[in-house]
Amino acid sequence: MVYVPKTDFATAIAQIAAERSIDPEVVKGSIKEAVLAAFRRDARERGVEISDKENYEVEIDSNTGDPKVFQLVGKKKKDVTPPGFGRIAAQTAKQVILQKISEAEKSAILDEYSKRIGTLVSGMILRFEGPRIIIDIGKAEAVMLPKEQVRSEGYKLNQRLTFYLSEIIEGPRGKQIIASRAHPGLVKGLFRREVPEVSSGAVEIKAIAREPGERSKVAVFSNRAGIDPVGSCVGQKGVRVQEVINELNGEKIDIIPWSEESEKFIAAALSPAEGVSVKVDKKKEEAKVTVPESQLSLAIGKEGQNARLAAKLTGFKVDVVGPEGKKTVKAEEKKPKKKKAGKKEEDKKEKKVKTKKESSGK
Repeated sequence: MVYVPKTDFATAIAQIAAERSIDPEVVKGSIKEAVLAAFRRDARERGVEISDKENYEVEIDSNTGDPKVFQLVGKKKKDVTPPGFGRIAAQTAKQVILQKISEAEKSAILDEYSKRIGTLVSGMILRFEGPRIIIDIGKAEAVMLPKEQVRSEGYKLNQRLTFYLSEIIEGPRGKQIIASRAHPGLVKGLFRREVPEVSSGAVEIKAIAREPGERSKVAVFSNRAGIDPVGSCVGQKGVRVQEVINELNGEKIDIIPWSEESEKFIAAALSPAEGVSVKVDKKKEEAKVTVPESQLSLAIGKEGQNARLAAKLTGFKVDVVGPEGKKTVKAEEKKPKKKKAGKKEEDKKEKKVKTKKESSGK
């Protein structure tokens, strides 16, 4: 229903609502709540006790904007507006009205951004709050938590970047919009932005495996005959994929063709290694991959990264074996390393041993 203002008071409400992008009825409701709060406060100051069980209702003159307070007794209404209450109400209710409108405005903004979860947004780094980074994303501020950051990027104040809106969470200061630079959705969103075939749906990104700041593997598939999914994403002379790499500050990207055949998909996922032979156990979700000697280092990658990303992309445990089983690498996702006992703890143990020896010697 469209709100049509008919008086100066109604016009003022409509203007506030338009400026803050909130419902005019919310503004009117906020004013009524504020007036009622002012009435109760004024009554206490005058020494009049008002029971919580008593019901009151506020009506606002649509022409003048003057408020009136009515006590509800059964089906009857009794006007209990104190003399000169209009001035008192205006002064007392000002802060309450502003607070209510601010809350409604924030709620409207959060509703707007909740519809944009899973998309990209351009933002600027405003400030650092400990390990958290606060970002200006337009109408609101977003938070980038430590787990959503890429260590190698080295963020700076006033730096402009593209972020992925991952979720809205309930924080200590209310609801917060979470922005990310580490989410795989950032890679997908960048390809959607740079590759028309992806944005139109002709090319589909089936899976992404990512180690933020280092390397990503992207599996693509074409829904239309005659369209090369890998070529579309790479672009002429690599222009399209290079745009994505630049946005990710040099993160390496492997684009591979997705296949329903597990053997083909796993072999492609181990790119740039060539000539690999794959045997799959679908029940155990394991794959044994035999690789020529010359391709072994490529298949495994630095510190096992290539094989690990291939395993993450395909969903299979990948066992990379060299010719005649010379070398074997079982690819799994990165797991947190167990902390070794600190030097202080080791020193304490040594001291205890020495003390026992000394006491036995005595």
